[in-house]
Amino acid sequence: MITMHNKIVTLTFCPAIDKSATVPILIPEKKLNCSTPIYEPGGGGINVARAIKRLGGNATAIYLAGGYTGKFFKKLLDKENITGISIKTVNPTRENLVIKEIATQRQYRFGMPGPEISLAEWQHCLKTIEQLTNTEYLVISGSLPQGAPVNIFSKIAETFFEKKTKLIVDTSGEALRQALESGVFLIKPNLKELAFLVNEETLHIEQVEKASKTLINKYKCEIVITSLGAEGAMLVTNSTSLRIIPPKVSVQSTVGAGDSMLAGIIMGLCNEKTMVESVQYGVACGTAATLNPGTELCHPADVNRLYQLIKCNYPIN
Repeated sequence: MITMHNKIVTLTFCPAIDKSATVPILIPEKKLNCSTPIYEPGGGGINVARAIKRLGGNATAIYLAGGYTGKFFKKLLDKENITGISIKTVNPTRENLVIKEIATQRQYRFGMPGPEISLAEWQHCLKTIEQLTNTEYLVISGSLPQGAPVNIFSKIAETFFEKKTKLIVDTSGEALRQALESGVFLIKPNLKELAFLVNEETLHIEQVEKASKTLINKYKCEIVITSLGAEGAMLVTNSTSLRIIPPKVSVQSTVGAGDSMLAGIIMGLCNEKTMVESVQYGVACGTAATLNPGTELCHPADVNRLYQLIKCNYPIN
């Protein structure tokens, strides 16, 4: 049995080494001199665990990793004192690249495809999380790698539906729909992902409440928190519908903002904040992450300052 003393466990099927650098200007066919690159461990659940650590909490990160990049990935996690459980894969862990052009302040994000995983590898992952005990929140976040069945989130949801563990899913497409059918506590889609779930091409902010209520009534889902980028987030439950808008800030990078927001929401719930307060705190965390360059996550000082500002403004219905 794997006994977790932490309330929070995250699962990342497709982690990545996030490498970020700057160039004076992007010019085709010319050799460009980059700044010294910054390497950080990334991927949905990994970033959630890292942000939780920054906010004073602890989360155990379960992830798949392999090859020399997998070993480097573990070193990066260890450097941040993140408790991790690595599921070894034959194929190497992927690397992503973020380049900022100084002349225009534009950011270019290059996401590499995840390595293909085998039947034995994803089944090992399922067996590992099935052994979890004493875990209040299980957060599954990020994309699925090649080789993983589309119903894997559904399999996990079925496993934890009868347990006291609250399942939080932050992914997209058919995998998210199947997880909803099996039962989840909370999902955090963006507008595009929410539109997919209600079979619409696009959605406007004014349509988010109705679409979220449709999901709650149709599936086994208690809470839908839709990320609206710079416009904040919309919280919808059976009894609550609130839009929480952050202060305007000078955005440096949006990488990891959604993961920081989710980390803040979970930390709020763990610290016995109300759901509204938790989402306000989460929006503060997501906004704080945008203040930093590259793939850097939120800083606690920025979070606390923004949270106080958000609390002063009553959320808009």
